[in-house]
Amino acid sequence: MKNDAPSPHAITPDLLMLVDAIARHGSFAKAARELGKVPSAVTYAIRKLEDGLDVLLFDRSGHRATLTPAGQALLDDGRQLLQALDDLACRVKRIASGWEVELRIAVSAVLPWRPIYELIEEFQALGSATTLRFSVEVLSGNWDALGAGRADLVIGAPAASQPAGPYRTQAMGQTQFAFCVAPRHPLAALKRPLRRADVAPYSAVVVADTSRGLPPQTRGILAEQAMLVMPTMQAKIEAQIRGLGCGYLPMTLAAPYVAQGVLVTCDTEEGMPPVEHVVYAWRAEAPGEALKWWLRKLQSPRLCESLLGLGEA
Repeated sequence: MKNDAPSPHAITPDLLMLVDAIARHGSFAKAARELGKVPSAVTYAIRKLEDGLDVLLFDRSGHRATLTPAGQALLDDGRQLLQALDDLACRVKRIASGWEVELRIAVSAVLPWRPIYELIEEFQALGSATTLRFSVEVLSGNWDALGAGRADLVIGAPAASQPAGPYRTQAMGQTQFAFCVAPRHPLAALKRPLRRADVAPYSAVVVADTSRGLPPQTRGILAEQAMLVMPTMQAKIEAQIRGLGCGYLPMTLAAPYVAQGVLVTCDTEEGMPPVEHVVYAWRAEAPGEALKWWLRKLQSPRLCESLLGLGEA
């Protein structure tokens, strides 16, 4: 015959709250009053728990009930468990109201992060319990992340390379690019637009396209140039500041270094266009509440200008 009686070892949230109340008050009677129970019920419940665990949780020999080392361990971990249960309840309520468990946002490597950090701070103030997961994408990687489901929203995707697919997009504006070198680089000494033959002998510093499925792209690189492939856009900038190579940089990120004089811009006779139209994009399906919030924020022209290095958010 099946035994449906609870395990004598079962530790329930109610018992954890009971242990917590006794520890705070140092009294079974005061804990009983706080929880609206009779003292005998509290005493019985704790003895039952101690018998089930085969440990002594409280030392009752003194004027106050004090936790034993085993009781303290139960209380410490139990408080964390109670907090986790409260967090879970809030999370479930949020999800039931339409908030995503996780929102994945891909940010183009050509955009600055300061405005993104400010948005994250605003979003966290909502207390939504939605986890934000960010990635940085380069060239086709922006669209690949969206199409492959690695991102729910992509910010700063190049409009010209948008693939066919069920996407919704909104224009952000233009990113400006310039061919940059360190002041001591040999190309900086040429006081005329750089020709192909001028640039070819020097390494092109690049950040690899992060696409996993779409065909990867390269921009502004000559076929005969050696390449120095860096892991991030910031690492590319630092490499060019050190004179390790040359290449096009987004002025959204490079402008402060040009202003400081640690990079100089050079005109070129041929190369990539100086501007690129960018968009933010998401899949054409009903958005959750977190995605709706980010889409509303991105409608701000001032925010887009800040992301493109044209103004303050």
